[in-house]
Amino acid sequence: MTHTDNRTMRRVLHREIAGTIGLLTDEHDFRAMRRYRTFTFADHETYLKQVESLLRTRALQGSHTTVALFDPEEYAEFCTQKGLDPDNPSSRTRFTAQIAATGPTLPYDGRPLSDLVPALVDEAVRQATWEYATALLARLGACTSCGEDLGRAAFTRAAGLLVRILDTAPPGNRHLVCSVTGPPETLIAALHIGDDGAALELDETEALEFTTVLALGLATESPGGLVIRASAPDTPDRVYGWRMRAYGLEPLTAGEVFDAYCTDIESGDLISPESNVDYCAPPDLGEEKPAQGHTH
Repeated sequence: MTHTDNRTMRRVLHREIAGTIGLLTDEHDFRAMRRYRTFTFADHETYLKQVESLLRTRALQGSHTTVALFDPEEYAEFCTQKGLDPDNPSSRTRFTAQIAATGPTLPYDGRPLSDLVPALVDEAVRQATWEYATALLARLGACTSCGEDLGRAAFTRAAGLLVRILDTAPPGNRHLVCSVTGPPETLIAALHIGDDGAALELDETEALEFTTVLALGLATESPGGLVIRASAPDTPDRVYGWRMRAYGLEPLTAGEVFDAYCTDIESGDLISPESNVDYCAPPDLGEEKPAQGHTH
């Protein structure tokens, strides 16, 4: 009887242990791990099937599992820094525990890996974009005239602009995209906002990332833009936007918005406009245009 009770208690405790799986999402990363003798998988497809089977089994047992991106180069650096043997399963376990705490993860919710992997990669891109933008803002330092932190000032200005954009937007769900062009690449952030008629619903992390990228564009005077799409039942979607300027945002005309949405970026060919969509000029944000650049 006691033996049975102990097994029952262990099963209960097993269900309450959260786990993380470090996933090799592409063939290149998988091949990099095959140099280790203790990594016994022969091909990527079989590996993904086994991972998916394990995730399903744990879910059926009531266990919670998160999935993290496993980067072989970061793993090798981790082992070097910690003095660990990379060809040891316990080293991979320690690295997975670290990326679970610091890297992008998603909870396994029963969806196929073919759907989960792109979402996990998107999450990694989002986090990397925010970290990069944050680092660039921090490097701006203080204003030589007044000592104000330039990055913090730009973030405050960007947050104020975002509030005004949402306050002036028509009712309905809103999808915002902000892009900042600059070396070495273009940074893009998106923000999804739900509107149930009583209150707006948004993800605070998304909002932070979006505001940071917008602040970077304002502070560095980089080319960029911000567009918003508002959707409500029984009315056409409204699409409008602004180009980025050092002092803030400059409205795009309805024609410029139409051209942006109805032109193929790569070929320059015209694309048929979407039905039931109104490409229009943005509402007045209700702010006076301050002087160019940092103001005191």
